Amino acid sequence: MAISNKFSLRSLVKISRPVNLIILAFAQMMTAVFLVETNAYGQAIWQGYNLYLLMLATSMIAAAGYMINDYYDVKIDYINKPDEVIIGRTMKRRVALFYHSILNFSAIGIGWLLAPRMALAIFIAAFLLWLYSNQLKRLPFIGNFTVALLTAASIWLIGFYYQKSELLVLTYALFAFFLNLIREIIKDIEDRDGDRKHGCKTLPIILGFRNTKKVIFAIAFVFVCSIMIVTFKINNPNLYAYFGGLSILFMIFMYKIYIADRKQHFTQLSIYNKALMLAGISSMVFL
Repeated sequence: MAISNKFSLRSLVKISRPVNLIILAFAQMMTAVFLVETNAYGQAIWQGYNLYLLMLATSMIAAAGYMINDYYDVKIDYINKPDEVIIGRTMKRRVALFYHSILNFSAIGIGWLLAPRMALAIFIAAFLLWLYSNQLKRLPFIGNFTVALLTAASIWLIGFYYQKSELLVLTYALFAFFLNLIREIIKDIEDRDGDRKHGCKTLPIILGFRNTKKVIFAIAFVFVCSIMIVTFKINNPNLYAYFGGLSILFMIFMYKIYIADRKQHFTQLSIYNKALMLAGISSMVFL
């Protein structure tokens, strides 16, 4: 029994993607401290418990999303990443659904404690994550767009709740959106073997390997233009300098995408993408 409990806890932690949750919490904390800074009463928001409740609710929704995604993708994951399959091995399917439901309802409850509009926003996010795992993931582009949009919303949610620094928060929400959109398409390229076998219609399967890369380059172009427009509107010299340096790393990233042609290359690109995300979030310190 002790061994079973140990593996159950380990499986619960692993299926929740703790590294991704830490990055998510870090992005929200940085947004709160350096972009929003104070609440309507002029108090530093990091000193109040509402921020931490919001971060907790967001992390719970994200963890629930990972669980339901693994629940629906068991057969695909046995092909794409057989060594990482949890559901059906160290966690029963009904247990995964139980944790998923508990996390979602708890997060919505926390949202209601903060404000009814937050409960509604969290409910919509939970529904979209379920819909993505159940249907949208198997469709070209729309699934990628949905996940990227929800990632951006996790940053936007801080500004939405406190209703401050909307333009600055929007800048970083756009940054998160485009980087995650590229990352999701890269993951589709990496997982195309299992996706194809189980009837998914992702971009690499519909358009082919090379044309999907062209889509990534087109998104990157729109990304750079969007960030430049918003950055010039903010007109902060520190932001110019930091994003200028970050653009060099981004160009290296795009070159790596251009030359990538093996599964392990795209796995490495996904990690590089997370590093770019952390570097971009860190620029909030200079604002």
